[in-house]
Amino acid sequence: MEKLILPDIPHLRHIDVYEMRGGYQALKKALGMKPDDVIEEVKKSNLRGRGGACFPTGLKWSFMPKQTTKPKYLCANGDESEPGTFKDRAIFEFNPHLFIEGAIIAAYAMGVKTIYTYVRGEYAKWITLLQKAVDDAYAKNYLGENILGSSFSIELYSHKGAGAYICGEESALMNSLEGDRGYPRVKPPFPAQNGLWGCPTTINNIETLANVPIIINKGWEWYSQIGAPKHPGTLLYGISGHVNKPGIYELPTGVLLTDLIYKYAGGVLGNKKIKAVIPGGSSTMWLRGDEIDGVKMDAESLKAAGTAIGTGGVIVMDEDTDILKILTRITHFYHHESCGQCTPCREGCGWMEKILNRFLEGEGTMEDVDLLLDVANNIEGNTICALGDAAAWPVQSFIKKFRDEFERRAKKTPSMKKPVKPPHLVTLEV
Repeated sequence: MEKLILPDIPHLRHIDVYEMRGGYQALKKALGMKPDDVIEEVKKSNLRGRGGACFPTGLKWSFMPKQTTKPKYLCANGDESEPGTFKDRAIFEFNPHLFIEGAIIAAYAMGVKTIYTYVRGEYAKWITLLQKAVDDAYAKNYLGENILGSSFSIELYSHKGAGAYICGEESALMNSLEGDRGYPRVKPPFPAQNGLWGCPTTINNIETLANVPIIINKGWEWYSQIGAPKHPGTLLYGISGHVNKPGIYELPTGVLLTDLIYKYAGGVLGNKKIKAVIPGGSSTMWLRGDEIDGVKMDAESLKAAGTAIGTGGVIVMDEDTDILKILTRITHFYHHESCGQCTPCREGCGWMEKILNRFLEGEGTMEDVDLLLDVANNIEGNTICALGDAAAWPVQSFIKKFRDEFERRAKKTPSMKKPVKPPHLVTLEV
């Protein structure tokens, strides 16, 4: 299968090499089209967001109001703080101009004059590489005033975040760009109506925008035939954990999870059995090792398997892994990264971490398992943004799939005390 996002071309990050390989031809083609026709092309391709939600990209673009007295903005989300996910940084390093070209085309289609690229602060090296590509694009008049002799002008700014996971949420990202604390906003209103500085705004993932030049060059019919019919194209799968060849693999959507692990990532270290797999980044539901046969890596297939494609960050754990310790570490991450705005998330994540630590210390009881599930259930769906859900889902699925892990670690003598419900999270019984 041809690699579309990260082809094996040396020095492709340099603008001269990118141009020699057909770079910025899609932009020239798009500028000769009507903006609505560009949106329609992306709609027909069925390109879906690569940031986790899988929302149809063309449909999202169509929400941007055509007539407004306010400026319109495009935010490119390169925060990429989800544990197990490292695809966007590969684009920044190896093919940044593909993203830049896609962002310019998206801006043209929606009538946007300003693009902000938000990159997590820890990506110091990749921010430097991106800025070099942006500077080169300005020098060639792909960015700036009257690009390529047209009447369309566009500015692109790189913004370095301060390392907050919550700023990967689109409205927290906008608050951060405005210079405020990265708190998610209550919706509605949605960004297309009231985004940056109260103006219409669209937020797209870096990988999503990198697909746009390919669609414009090749056509929606060609693109829609790649991979899974309802979730077409290629994906940058980031595979890590107990595999022989961890890394980024660009493959069509719908590839078998077992092929990704054994054919491309070289199998499990030491030929051990798989105990568990997280298929889409740390916030997605877990799969047992005996459940992965026949599971395909696309949105619909993983939903049917009880999990999600997320950001395509696959984490493989072998038979000797202390997966309860892994879950506790993930829960600690979400507790640490909670912005604290919503009580269920602020308090609940801390309670989940405390209960899990009790098991690691040999003090947990089977009563604590039900308490842990009750806390997770009270977080899910009760917060402004999805961070609460992201913290609750791994815990819920772990209890469902690996209850035996708790039984093995639980104290053998039952507790004499009745478990106390955490404050603010008591389930009311009528």
